[in-house]
Amino acid sequence: MSYAYHRIIRKLVVAFGNVFNNISIARYDADGVEQEHFLVPIVYGGKEKYVSRLEGDPNLDKKVQITLPIMSFEMTDMSYDASRKLNTNQRLVHADGSQNTTLAVYNPVPFNFDFDLYAYVRNIEDGAQLMEKILPYFTPDYTLAVNLVPEMGIVKQIPLILNDVSHEIDYEGDYNSKVRSVIWTLRFTVKGYLYGPVSEPKIIRSSITNILDDNTLHDKNVIFNMSSGFGNYKAGETVYQGYSYETATATAKVSNWLSAANTLTISDLSGHFVTNANVIGSSTHSTWRLNSYKIQSANTVKITITPNPSNVVLPNNYTYTTTVTEFPNT
Repeated sequence: MSYAYHRIIRKLVVAFGNVFNNISIARYDADGVEQEHFLVPIVYGGKEKYVSRLEGDPNLDKKVQITLPIMSFEMTDMSYDASRKLNTNQRLVHADGSQNTTLAVYNPVPFNFDFDLYAYVRNIEDGAQLMEKILPYFTPDYTLAVNLVPEMGIVKQIPLILNDVSHEIDYEGDYNSKVRSVIWTLRFTVKGYLYGPVSEPKIIRSSITNILDDNTLHDKNVIFNMSSGFGNYKAGETVYQGYSYETATATAKVSNWLSAANTLTISDLSGHFVTNANVIGSSTHSTWRLNSYKIQSANTVKITITPNPSNVVLPNNYTYTTTVTEFPNT
């Protein structure tokens, strides 16, 4: 298995965080006049880490403390998505003009990546602002353009689907006491893909198509391999198997005889020739024992297609040269 690491999971994590990386909220006085406006920072981390920090500092008055509001997120799960399965035998091809090479990679494997986004705010008003900044963009999905495999030029439109929104309010003392913190939880699914290794396949420079006849075996050339015997067959004469020509069990016409190789090419077969029996020439009386045989396909047309120029590399322009060779004698 070839080594491949496209950093796709890392790219999806970064892309998810970047969606929420530029969200700001404002603070107002009793008259509705804006007093301050600031960005809400976002970091990667689980909910438990920040909840334990808040619980360890109930009044948020230590010299080193968490400044609210703040957001964090984490990838919680990933699972194979059979509903988006692609043909695993199909390859994507990309021409690298700068390197004069062609690259290929098999279709990706679909995976769903689950993310949780947490928003920690000091009061309900800050949380409401954050939700109104985020939720209108999800209906229920938001599409991300992610460059998954740069060397292949594969940029996928990745849906980011909002599945669920919930919040919890943490009070000090009884219900009527001052609110300590509000934690909003938004759950998402990222419809991503994972790619295997990129290869540099060989390019087909020539395509040859042979068109054979569709006649029966009796009209095809058959090559007999002879083991022992005497004489030389003559093209055009009739050969047979049997006690005599008149009582022959099989007959054929000689197309060619190669004495150096002891091979006899025949056509116009009639009857059934068997191995380990003599094949006799009706006029030359040549007699050879049949050892084995093979059918020689009769080629009628040969079509050869080559690119022009022959050493072209995509994405350069090229044409095709098609050569058709016919064999009328077959």
